[in-house]
Amino acid sequence: MVPVLVALLFLCLCAEAVDRSNFKTCDQSSFCKRQRELKPGQSPYRALLDTLELSDSRITLQLINDINKVRLLLELYRLQGNMTRVKINELKPLRPRYEVPDVLIADPPAEPMAVVSRDENGVVLSLGPDEQRLIVSAQPFRLDIVEGPQVLLSLNSRVSHPHNIHTHTHTHTYTHTHTPYNTEEEDKPGMWEETFKTHSDSKPNGPTSISLDFSFPGVEHVYGIPEHADTLKLKNTDGGDPYRLYNLDVFQYELHNPMALYGAVPVLVSHNSQRTMGIFWLNAAETWVDISSNTAGETGSSDAPQTDVRWVSESGIIDVFIMLGPRPNDVFAQYASLTGTQAFPPLTALGYHQCRWNYNNQEDVKAVDQGFDEHDIPYDFIWLDIEHADGKRYFTWDPQNFPQPKEMLQGLMDKKRKMVTIVDPHIRVDSGYKIHNELRSKNLYAKNKDGADFEGWCWPGNSGYPDFTNPEMREWWASRFSYNQYEGSMENLYTWNDMNEPSVFNGPEVTMHKDALHGSWEHRDLHNIYGLYVQKATAEGLIQRSGGVERPFVLTRAFFAGSQRYGAVWTGDNAAEWGHLKISIPMCLSLGLVGISFCGADIGGFFKHPGPELLVRWYQAGAYQPFFRGHAHMDTPRREPWLFGPDNTALIREAIRQRYALLPYWYQQFYNAHRTGQPVMRALWVEYPEDQTTFAIEDEYLIGKDLLVHPVTDEGAKGVTAYLPGKGEIWYDVHTFQKHKGAQNLYIPVTMSSIPVFQRGGSIISRKGRVRRSSTCMENDPYTLYVALSPEGTAEGELYIDDFHTFNYHKEKQFICRRLHFSDNALTSRCGALSSLFRQWISLVYIIGGFIKNQIDGKESAVEFEFDSAASVLILRKPGVNAGADWTVLLQ
Repeated sequence: MVPVLVALLFLCLCAEAVDRSNFKTCDQSSFCKRQRELKPGQSPYRALLDTLELSDSRITLQLINDINKVRLLLELYRLQGNMTRVKINELKPLRPRYEVPDVLIADPPAEPMAVVSRDENGVVLSLGPDEQRLIVSAQPFRLDIVEGPQVLLSLNSRVSHPHNIHTHTHTHTYTHTHTPYNTEEEDKPGMWEETFKTHSDSKPNGPTSISLDFSFPGVEHVYGIPEHADTLKLKNTDGGDPYRLYNLDVFQYELHNPMALYGAVPVLVSHNSQRTMGIFWLNAAETWVDISSNTAGETGSSDAPQTDVRWVSESGIIDVFIMLGPRPNDVFAQYASLTGTQAFPPLTALGYHQCRWNYNNQEDVKAVDQGFDEHDIPYDFIWLDIEHADGKRYFTWDPQNFPQPKEMLQGLMDKKRKMVTIVDPHIRVDSGYKIHNELRSKNLYAKNKDGADFEGWCWPGNSGYPDFTNPEMREWWASRFSYNQYEGSMENLYTWNDMNEPSVFNGPEVTMHKDALHGSWEHRDLHNIYGLYVQKATAEGLIQRSGGVERPFVLTRAFFAGSQRYGAVWTGDNAAEWGHLKISIPMCLSLGLVGISFCGADIGGFFKHPGPELLVRWYQAGAYQPFFRGHAHMDTPRREPWLFGPDNTALIREAIRQRYALLPYWYQQFYNAHRTGQPVMRALWVEYPEDQTTFAIEDEYLIGKDLLVHPVTDEGAKGVTAYLPGKGEIWYDVHTFQKHKGAQNLYIPVTMSSIPVFQRGGSIISRKGRVRRSSTCMENDPYTLYVALSPEGTAEGELYIDDFHTFNYHKEKQFICRRLHFSDNALTSRCGALSSLFRQWISLVYIIGGFIKNQIDGKESAVEFEFDSAASVLILRKPGVNAGADWTVLLQ
């Protein structure tokens, strides 16, 4: 009973709110404190231009610290797609430094660089067309990327420390290879051993931190570096803590602070009305990011705005990719070329998911499933949390509460529904547990500093932690999902990886000790990538169990750059508070900017009990976010959608039905994200990059480029003010078809049934007119097209259809991709790509905003139509056209 009691005590202590004392501030993180003590000044680093070597793929030269004569190696690459890579490492390291593997999808192809000019002060390199140059200044060392006369970005232009490196020899004599603090190289607290609360970090290799500064002239707005429960635009961190990137299990996190949360993506995006750029800092160690911005004229100064960003990591090398845009979509494509695009989910994963910790037993699952049918509410997935397993032994079922899992899964399958079970990466230490015994016998656990299997406390009690950095471990883990290994599983069972930061209840900051070992590497070197490896192995397991046919669905809590390739994320242990509803929007927008489109928040809040108004508003907002799941803590009252009275049930039902009607459009957007790297849920400035009004907006957003959503997120709201972007554009209310001009703030009166959504004039989007009990039940139903006309009377869009669940769209090119166009009173469909023919029909077309009654009277058409004069909508019924064929519907 002791393990259970400890876990429950931990939960009870943490459930009310985050205990910030459990987590370090910068002052309590010795390397962050030391690095932050550095102030702008003269750099001791000098570029040794006589060491410059130029090859087809890179330029190298050495840097020297003129104080202690330590040398570093600088590598510069010009990459295809308007990117530059900068690497800095020790020239002769006493011990290798960790270089992050498995995140880049391939070795980025390089293009030749040319020396434009050179003298004793520096060298100028060509970065290709458009007068782009990379200027290497020798003393002090500095890099500038310029385009014509304009400086786009500067490296090491403010602070004197491109590298702060200390190494430890095997003879236990310490060699200080560089200290930027003073010439005496004195020891500072925490350099060789560090204590936080009761935990000691032995630091067997000594201090190894690195840092580098970047300056963005002319930039006031920077975004990204998730995950933080904060504003979309990153704040100035002067006078407070930097933003922290260190995957941690944080119960009921606070809002509007830079504390680390569950995921860490070290990608920052800068934007002004002329240019968008990005920085990808490829380092998996604990990282802090300081941001200092000045706004032109804010202090009476006429200086141009500038944002300075300092990156500090505990170990590893400097390996940074500079994505030069120039437009937002260029940056997204550049980053996707490095780390891949969003995994294309099966259609069912875009439906509604019902979850709580925990559904009690098979009868409970059946009753909840029937409740959705009885209340005519569609859903696709029901979820089981940790209590479903036998003593929290993952890959098992509780024999009393879930004695016949296949019977339960078959009952769901008969209704074309699915299930998700949780499989966490902490394994109960139990000699009677097959999974544990195999891991131990195969020596696949992570080790403590002394070389024994690392053990810590988590939900099962004493637990081992598989070393997912080991490819052999990932291969073995993937094999556990085969139907003959995961007993009771079926093809409609999918997976949730929680607690994979990794969470260690009795560890420092509720995670693994930094001096734990993964092979020859310390955990400190790779902490932030652990969760990615867990999700990667799980996704590969779900693919393998189907023989490579079926697309997987895996939800993860911890993530890193590249996690988008393996599934979905959510924003973790939020609370039933209006502030948490509001913050879900910028949190998901931030993730979209760095490649992770499949994001959502627990509907209603994980902790606490939402009132009816908050719950309804959260369902309305969640229905228009990519991942749509209701979830709740085990100590909260039940909150299935029909438990708050018939009026609120009707409101929630309507929100969920709106989601299902829009599934064709959602699926189209995820196909585009998978193909191009563009975010599904996107900030307004992404599509309107020159409109400064959009730069800080975070209470509304776009789905794709054609739907604008402004959820109601204030208690007791009687109205919202939405900014409709685009001078000369038109936006149509999707519920009333009322027309509104762009480039204006529009006040919208709201009631409890209101979900303000607008379709962009000039677009064509697809919907399904009939909502059934699950998305699979709707797959063969006909499509409805909504043609929203531009001021010029034209519109265009796409329609994408495949089998909705296999990889055949890619392997066999089995899909429909149509280009839709309306002009001159004709709606046409043409092939957008080579495709296989599916028999899918268009049953209804709404043409919005282009006609008045006297234009319609007397018109001839080959199809039945009617005209709604109040809404100026022409409705074509049963045009009888196949979605996969070329066709034209002509209005005479």
